[in-house]
Amino acid sequence: MTTYAFSPPVQPSVPVEGSEAVFPVRRILCVGRNYAAHRAEMGGDERDPPFFFAKPADAIAPLMNEVPYPPRTADLHHEIELVVALKSGGADIAVDDALDHVFGYAVGVDLTRRDLQGAAKAKGQPWEAGKAFDFSAPISAIRPAADATLDGAIWLSVNGVQRQTGLVTDMIWNIPEIIAEASKLWTLAAGDLIFTGTPEGVSAVVLGDAIAGEVDGVGALAFTLV
Repeated sequence: MTTYAFSPPVQPSVPVEGSEAVFPVRRILCVGRNYAAHRAEMGGDERDPPFFFAKPADAIAPLMNEVPYPPRTADLHHEIELVVALKSGGADIAVDDALDHVFGYAVGVDLTRRDLQGAAKAKGQPWEAGKAFDFSAPISAIRPAADATLDGAIWLSVNGVQRQTGLVTDMIWNIPEIIAEASKLWTLAAGDLIFTGTPEGVSAVVLGDAIAGEVDGVGALAFTLV
């Protein structure tokens, strides 16, 4: 029997819709600039291949009505995203086999300390302070793949005013392609979450703002920054 020096941390997890089971989170991968209009507003090239960054598993903030506004930022941004939850994985997964590894889908928000991210990018430094902070990944319950549809709208509002809107089908790299590309860089496994990118309209939010988002056929989430 393993003897730990202290009690292991609690396993981060996300509720599964319609079940008492929870989805144990292994890691969080995020795709950058995967909608053409958002890529344009951020200064990217449509022909760029997908790129990835990561958040720690404990950045997840499942079904939270209140999310803490993070410290050391004056420019916090919202990014609504479709999230893919994997039940299995591997390396060098073929595009045609990728959906066989999907457990389900959720709605997530990639919260970003844009000022810290921008400062790091300008110096050629890593993005963790801008992207991988505590509670930076609010998420809905996971809907099993068999119960989800993926051809609808994705949107986010702040205080009842719509800020982001698009279609899941607007993604430059689709879900099977994202899984296949990620598996060239990491050996994927059950428990991995992949945030698949955000449509145009990302902008700043402040303390007290009420944020709501939805992906048709997948789910919705809502929280207030406190």
